[in-house]
Amino acid sequence: MKVYNGIDNIKSLSILKDGRLGLITNHAGVRADLTPSYEYLNANYKLTALFSPEHGLYGAAQAGAKFEETQVEEKTGVPVYSLYNGRTAPDEQMLSEVDILCFDMQDVGARFYTYLYTMTRSMKAAAEQGKPFVVFDRVNPIGLSKVEGEILDENNASFIGEYAVPHRYGLSIGEFAKYINAEKNINVQLYVVPCEGLDRDTYFDETGLCFVAPSPNMPTPDTALVYPGTCIFEGVRNMSEGRGTTQPFELIGAPYIDEGALCDYMNSLELPGVRARRARFTPTFSKFAGQLCRGIQIHVTDKRAFSPFEYGMRLFRYLYGHYELDINEGTIRRNFGTSRILDCAGINELLEDCRKKSAEFKKSTEKYWIY
Repeated sequence: MKVYNGIDNIKSLSILKDGRLGLITNHAGVRADLTPSYEYLNANYKLTALFSPEHGLYGAAQAGAKFEETQVEEKTGVPVYSLYNGRTAPDEQMLSEVDILCFDMQDVGARFYTYLYTMTRSMKAAAEQGKPFVVFDRVNPIGLSKVEGEILDENNASFIGEYAVPHRYGLSIGEFAKYINAEKNINVQLYVVPCEGLDRDTYFDETGLCFVAPSPNMPTPDTALVYPGTCIFEGVRNMSEGRGTTQPFELIGAPYIDEGALCDYMNSLELPGVRARRARFTPTFSKFAGQLCRGIQIHVTDKRAFSPFEYGMRLFRYLYGHYELDINEGTIRRNFGTSRILDCAGINELLEDCRKKSAEFKKSTEKYWIY
């Protein structure tokens, strides 16, 4: 199978020739031949501004890090504006430099990835200024067929989740833009340039495309596959989610964990498509930097059978019940969507309720599907 992202299908949209373009992108916004999208647009259209998200245009900054963005992109000479250091959407002055605002970024299919809200907040800004908004659609690395997780309570809205959607929302970024534009009444003049050759059951490793890590701790499609389940450990101050290793979110542990008991328990559940392996690791930064951690590595054996949400929640509840976890409740609420994972008497009941609500969400999005 050969799949092409929207930026490779760009000639299907003629309005791009009509004015000055602004592009929200980063280093992972590339064409199939790995040419940066901004270089292609600069050579073939009138590109007048670049806007970069968390991690910067070149993806060099760690999660949450404040940084000085390059003022001018070196090769093209196009000015660059950060949408992370104090602002999360272009302001009126920035938008006066463009006629059409475009978006080309690789998301990972999880509600708490900030690039989604860089997009939706920029859609709002474009709507306020009467500017069209173009999304160059991209492959969702973990496919479009499965929806799972807790629905965000919008009282817990933040830049890692603003809308009532589940952990794994089962939409391409272009479909997500269509859904939010209509359901949240943003009402921007929206154009989505579709992918070519994509269907709802396609995972990234089946596309023939090169995977460019969209952020420092999302190095591979395997990371993206477990991320909807294990990102919850960002809300535990004394549990490493593998940041500072080469396999973030696949490695979970801490110095005090009995890795044998943890591994045996997770494998005893016989959850489909996954096995745990006892693991020891030493993060080079973040939690427990320089300290030996004991825990597990998650090995996905069948990506279509595997449920990252269920696996992550069962893992969390085991650790929550057996160790004194230092919980950052605010982060848990924003990440999980509610505080129910802390309060639930029975994990089976919680998971069943999430399955029902996720199925309802999936049904509600069908009208916005492109593939």
